[in-house]
Amino acid sequence: MFPSVLPTYNRAPLEFERGEGTWLTATDGRCFLDFGAGIGVNALGHAHPALVEALTAQAGRVWHLSNLYRIPEQQALADALVERTFADTAFFTNSGTESCELAVKMARKYWYDKGQPERVNIVTFAGAFHGRSSAAIAAAGSEKMTKGFGPLLPGFVHLPFPAHGAELEAAIDGKVAAIMVEPVQGEGGIRPLPEPCLKGLRDLCDRTGALLILDEVQCGMGRTGRLFAHEWAGIAPDIMMIAKGIGGGFPLGAVLATAEAASGMTVGTHGSTYGGNPLACAVGKAVLEIVGEPAFLDEVNRKAGLMRQKLEGLVASHPDIFELVRGTGLMLGLKCRVPNGDLVQAGYDQGLLTVGAADNVVRLLPPLNVTEDEIAEAVARLDAAAGTLAGRGAGA
Repeated sequence: MFPSVLPTYNRAPLEFERGEGTWLTATDGRCFLDFGAGIGVNALGHAHPALVEALTAQAGRVWHLSNLYRIPEQQALADALVERTFADTAFFTNSGTESCELAVKMARKYWYDKGQPERVNIVTFAGAFHGRSSAAIAAAGSEKMTKGFGPLLPGFVHLPFPAHGAELEAAIDGKVAAIMVEPVQGEGGIRPLPEPCLKGLRDLCDRTGALLILDEVQCGMGRTGRLFAHEWAGIAPDIMMIAKGIGGGFPLGAVLATAEAASGMTVGTHGSTYGGNPLACAVGKAVLEIVGEPAFLDEVNRKAGLMRQKLEGLVASHPDIFELVRGTGLMLGLKCRVPNGDLVQAGYDQGLLTVGAADNVVRLLPPLNVTEDEIAEAVARLDAAAGTLAGRGAGA
């Protein structure tokens, strides 16, 4: 009998009934330390009091209003994001995938309105993940994402990650509308784009007129120790996609843009039924008020340094299991010598939740308010998990 839930996920045999902070309780009573955080979504963990209060207070007033009307909660969140970022404007979506769709449309419409309709190509990079819509999988271009879903949306140029100077320069011709890149690849295996490369992309866009689109769906909202990852390089995009952490677990995304980049998006050019609804925006505003505080981000950086130090020790203790640690902030990955799925499963057995990624990497994405004791406990459980896999490494 075909399952009532479409079987597009290889789900672990785990069911959770409640959560608090960094912990989840399964229906069988077992407690798990959650270092996946809904794949970087639960930026403040489970059932954070400020988010619960914001959601329940808004739920008692109004849940949904069409974008045919002004929505005060949406305006408040847009104003707060504009105040804290490079952007002049924001459009709210329900997910990172929806944000990708708008970012692509915005870049192409920009050039159409500038009288250069031939500038439609978007340059993207190997290992990218921008969502699972038709545009997003075409942007990624990998066989894993695209096989069986043709014909693919045209207009994407795929380069290695990171692209080198000559190859990148050659790709930026008169048909390129934008360059789209993740400052830190998440699904691609926790691969940070080196700061000089990100600066180089900004310079290249400035010279050629191409728009720079940053996908900060996973690496944004404090995950790297700055509100957004590109801030480390001292540059700003023209368009940025966000989601995941901004809603703290409630479905919310956005596209942020400069007034120039967004100039083609006039009345009737885009819309969303649920995007920017009062519930989501009330929660998003509460998340931003916490995560956007400098003192909070300082703590993220401090705890990130502690976590990385402990993980480096773990790798040194299990050279047959682990190859290296990579990533930045509280967006870290363990590149494994054993199949990464084996480590994820061994973690389940130790009461620890992690997330696999490409390049045989296991992602560690704890809530940003994780405690020092929880970091120590997670590494201890990883140590125990690695111990159960001893002898299975590539060099064994």
